[in-house]
Amino acid sequence: MIRLLVADDQPLVRMGLRMLFEQPDDIDLVGEADDGQSAVRLAGSLAPDVVLMDLRMPGVDGITATRRIVAARPATRVLALTTFDDDDHLYPALTAGACGFLVKDTPPPQLLDGVRRAARGEAPFSRAALDRIVTRALRTDPPRAERTAAAPPAGITAREREVLGLLGQGLANKEIAERLHLGVTTVKTHVANLMAKTRCDNRIQLAVLAVQSGLADPRTP
Repeated sequence: MIRLLVADDQPLVRMGLRMLFEQPDDIDLVGEADDGQSAVRLAGSLAPDVVLMDLRMPGVDGITATRRIVAARPATRVLALTTFDDDDHLYPALTAGACGFLVKDTPPPQLLDGVRRAARGEAPFSRAALDRIVTRALRTDPPRAERTAAAPPAGITAREREVLGLLGQGLANKEIAERLHLGVTTVKTHVANLMAKTRCDNRIQLAVLAVQSGLADPRTP
């Protein structure tokens, strides 16, 4: 059972999310927060597996709340909810510890899948959000860009290059496995090896690296 906490300052949005997440048998909506401060407090008391976090909230915003939750509870996965035009919050939320990004108009089945993927340790994100994260990273993080602008490290195998390129297109482990005719466990091993070899902390940073290295274009279907 996935323990889920929802944080959003808009009552209508919370009501819609409540109606969605009360339906599945494998998700338990354990709490709702209307601002970042409440999200941090409830994350501490309710011990959710996943926090679905709105980034724009009054007082303590979603980025600050994400940073505090991840620092206090590293096992809790924070999945950010963003609007289509909210470029300014995407990369800061990533550096704060968000495991993924979904836009608010994500279809309900994909939103449910995103929460499940986050709980499994994956990094779900909308393709459009990934494109904007990469652009933001290249524009605002010169030290990382300089470190990763060259080709991937020589120790990366040909198969790992393929996996890295597909990560840069926003594919999940299952999709990569199907594309390359591999087992999902094998893909997970390749992703773990890539993180170790590139010193990337998560899949989104690997996706940034893939684009910077010319291995993928996140806008590619």
